[in-house]
Amino acid sequence: MKTEFVDISDTEKNLVFEIPSDVVDAEIERVALNYRQSARIPGFRRGKVPKKIVRQRFRDQILHDVAHELIPRAVDDALRERGLEPLETPSIRDGLVKEGEALTFTASFETVPPIELGDYGSLSSSRPSTEISDDDIEQAFTRLRDQAARFDPVEDRPVQQADSVILDLTRQVEHNDTVDKSTPTEPERHEDIAIEIGASINPPGFDKELLGLEVGATKEFTLSYPADYTPKELAGVKASYSVTIKAIKSRVVPELDDEFAKDIGPFDSLVELRKQIVENLQRESEEAADQQVRANVLKQMSGRAQFEVPEVLVKKETDRRVEELARRLIQQQVDPMKANINWEEFREQQHEPAIEAVRSALVLDEIARRENLTVDDTDIDREVTRYAERAGRTPAALRARLEKEGGLHRLQTSVRREKAVDFLLSRTTIATK
Repeated sequence: MKTEFVDISDTEKNLVFEIPSDVVDAEIERVALNYRQSARIPGFRRGKVPKKIVRQRFRDQILHDVAHELIPRAVDDALRERGLEPLETPSIRDGLVKEGEALTFTASFETVPPIELGDYGSLSSSRPSTEISDDDIEQAFTRLRDQAARFDPVEDRPVQQADSVILDLTRQVEHNDTVDKSTPTEPERHEDIAIEIGASINPPGFDKELLGLEVGATKEFTLSYPADYTPKELAGVKASYSVTIKAIKSRVVPELDDEFAKDIGPFDSLVELRKQIVENLQRESEEAADQQVRANVLKQMSGRAQFEVPEVLVKKETDRRVEELARRLIQQQVDPMKANINWEEFREQQHEPAIEAVRSALVLDEIARRENLTVDDTDIDREVTRYAERAGRTPAALRARLEKEGGLHRLQTSVRREKAVDFLLSRTTIATK
């Protein structure tokens, strides 16, 4: 077998093959024999069909099987001999099998390019301040009170700011540049929906139309959405509304006292709750500062490295980001196909971030390789236990799932990259603000 290696770029490679005709014919003979032994043709006993008839009757299938036997084997052998590791299964061009002729084909694939890391002995980063202010504590208390707020029914007054209103709603789009104006849109009808007056998700001007209405009132009005409104499907839209107020509820925020502390957790007093809040804020601040330093160092290191990022990995990372968004929507019980998201535009927006993510990952892999950073069973067990605690599962159950889904290798890669980051941090000069 003749093999020619073609180095197209740092990432793109070709292997050109020529398998001799005698090897091809021998494989055709072997496959044809298998067909002969199993073929069922009227007028002949099984295994006694003449070879010529078998080859005529099953010609296309035999040649197909020969190609699928010879080509992958030849590619695997050539890759192993040259120590090449494709980033995905090579694509095959040509590869037409003909009796009495050599089999020629080309395998195209991408590999990780040579990575010139540059100097990573002179890294530096500033660490953000982790001091907790009184304002941070007050905001935390406000969030807790907002979460604990209740809505009490109101019957003796109209809708006010911050109320929760239960209503029936009909919306009719009157104009939208993205649709055929000659085709009327179907009105949307919703019953018993809750609208919180003042919420950021409410359409512009919607709250103002509800203020002052009492239970039982019906009102019709028209709103114009701004040209830059999100979601884009409503940008520049003019829509008419009909609403009927069915109930009004007043938002009541609890007092900030010892009883409030007892209601939201195992605290005997507001002092104890405040202490816990300060500890949580301090921990979060420390973690955020650590993450900022890690991000700064990795960005420095990635900026110094010189190499071509493989497009196949960029595509995979972009796909992963799209799938992750779809998965989050499904978890929120939102149909991804009805979420008013321009998926092609979202993919385009993720292209540059995907390049940076892939670049950073390859840099860490190269550092781990050069510094001989390894991951052992203890490292994996520790990570599995940590993930299991977060997910509320047992380590054994999580490990079994990872093994079934092939996730242990991904976990190993993740831990190895974290070790590479830790290695870089150990060589980084860190200044505290």
